[in-house]
Amino acid sequence: MNTRHYSFFDRLITQGDNALRTLSTGNKAYGVPSPASTVSEGELSAKERRHAASLMRVNHTGEVCAQALYQGQSLTAQLPHVRQEMEQAAKEEVDHLNWCDERLKQLDSHTSVLNPLFYGLSFGMGALAGIIGDQISLGFVAATEEKVCQHLETHIQQLPDDDNKSRAIVKQMLKDEARHQQAAIDAGGSEFPIPVKLGMTLMSKIMTKTTYHI
Repeated sequence: MNTRHYSFFDRLITQGDNALRTLSTGNKAYGVPSPASTVSEGELSAKERRHAASLMRVNHTGEVCAQALYQGQSLTAQLPHVRQEMEQAAKEEVDHLNWCDERLKQLDSHTSVLNPLFYGLSFGMGALAGIIGDQISLGFVAATEEKVCQHLETHIQQLPDDDNKSRAIVKQMLKDEARHQQAAIDAGGSEFPIPVKLGMTLMSKIMTKTTYHI
């Protein structure tokens, strides 16, 4: 069977559809069931529920950014196998997006109103990285996933003791993100210099501080 080759315009239309799907809320089809589906709900006070919801909102926005990053990179990646790796990683991240979305609803909360802004910024950075070169693009993935893992490890400690559902989700996300980071390095991603990583840390702090509240 012949493999269909999509033009840049075809891929651009696909990215627009992906953006709408990523930023929409509601029921989405799961690739993998939520790790929280078999975990019982703990006894949480109103304050603990608000705190847990805020942390999961940050995690949800992080997944929105990951989707945008991968989609932007797949649009401009120079080598077909790198483009395919970016698209596959984006599909796997959809599960995380759905898990966080579902947990926010269970906590009677909502996703961040700033998601469209962070999606646009992340998509642009991903597309730029792809234009510069595939090694830089893969290195950007590795550096981003490193920051995501750091946030998730912190959130595991910050979640209320009895919030076993949220903790189950975050722990599985941490495993998956660490795997994505290593895959990007193994594929030839270049190590980012310290100043670039410091800039990424600053942007990450802005995202987490704002989406925790809105």
